[in-house]
This record gives sequence, structure tokens and C-alpha cells, in this order.
Amino acid sequence: MVKNLIIINALFFLATVVSQQRGIDLYNYLGLFSPSSSQFRPWQILTHFFMHGSILHIGMNMFGLFMFGRMLEVRWGPKRFLLFYMVTAFFAALLHFIVVQYQIHALLPNYTAYEIAEVTKNGYGVTFQNGRIEALNIMINTPVVGASGAIFGILGACYVLFPNTILYLIFPPIPIKLKLAVTLYGLYELYRGVMNSPGDHVAHFAHLGGLVAGIIIVKYWNKTRRDSFF
Repeated sequence: MVKNLIIINALFFLATVVSQQRGIDLYNYLGLFSPSSSQFRPWQILTHFFMHGSILHIGMNMFGLFMFGRMLEVRWGPKRFLLFYMVTAFFAALLHFIVVQYQIHALLPNYTAYEIAEVTKNGYGVTFQNGRIEALNIMINTPVVGASGAIFGILGACYVLFPNTILYLIFPPIPIKLKLAVTLYGLYELYRGVMNSPGDHVAHFAHLGGLVAGIIIVKYWNKTRRDSFF
């Protein structure tokens, strides 16, 4: 299943590159837009975590899937692993949009009804002359793409199941227990998400959503000794 997921992600990325060369932007159709956006479509809930923004983006995610996903697939089998992968991706996107919706709600009093209508109508890829509108446009009409939420879900599962596994970092070149590495990574994502720095377009709360969902799901499975959610 890990191999198949890597192949599917690679095919989506290849299709995105080829389509852009022909003037078609697949992010408009397969990236996950906010429900507030006119470009939101239900199927995006399933397609967004197969889309990636760059070769570095997909490379890092697929490396994480290959390194840590295999550990879970060997333990659970392919069907249970796929279920876990998709559910954590969903909860990652859910937390991201809960946070974004809160931020949008906080901003709305600063805009007129006309400005809000312009943003929701025009959508992704439109550059507004008014900087005030541009800020709201980015929040509503920037699509979420990438398997990062599911990868963080996998890290959360490994945190529970293999906490004392030793990882050997490249920078700095030291050994570190998996549970410490995941904890530090999670704290870093929380810090970056709370800071909400201008120009930082990484969905940090999606990462945290996947991580927390992964931990909760595995703890639930271990406690109830179940093989599914139902």
C-alpha cells in the first residue's frame, strides 16, 4: 500500500505539471478550498492529499511515507493502513479549516459586504489591487494540497507504537528517540501556526491535526483492541 500511494502521488504530480504546461491548473479542481470559497467541491476532500506544490514538497512527504509508513503497514496490513492514512488526512484538513474559519470570522468586521462578495466570487489566482481584500482572499481562496497531514498522522502512530526507536538525524548528526523527535516537531509546528507569520503559506494546523488524530486513533485501537473505527 505504501508503494501504491507513492505511485499515485507521483502520477498526480506528473499530471499537474503536464496540465500546467497546457494552461490547465489542476489545483483549481483537485486542491481543497475552504467551504467559504466558490471553488470548493466535495471531491476535493479526497483529492487534495494527492496533490503537491513542488518537487521538494512531494519528495519530503513521500520520503516520510516510505520511511515510517512501512512500519505501520507491516504491523496493521494494507487495508487498515489505508483507512488510517485517509482518516488522518481528513482530520488534518478539518482542523486547518476550523482555524482558518476562526481567523476569517475575526477579520470579517473589517470588510464591507461588497468586498466579501468580491473575494468569494473571484477566487483563487486573482490578484486584487486593494491590499485589504487581498488578505481575505488568501485565507478563503488558497487551496490546501499535500499528504503532510497524513504523514504527521503516521508520525503520531509511530509515536505511540514505536516511541523508543532511534532515529539518526542528518542535521545535527546525532541519534534521537522517535518520541522526542516527534514531540519537538509537533511543538515547532504549533509555534509556527500560532505565530502565523506573513508569507508562511504552510498549513501548520493541518500538520498538528494529523498528528493528534494519529495519536488518538492508535490509542483508541489499542484500548478497544479493534481493527476499525466501527
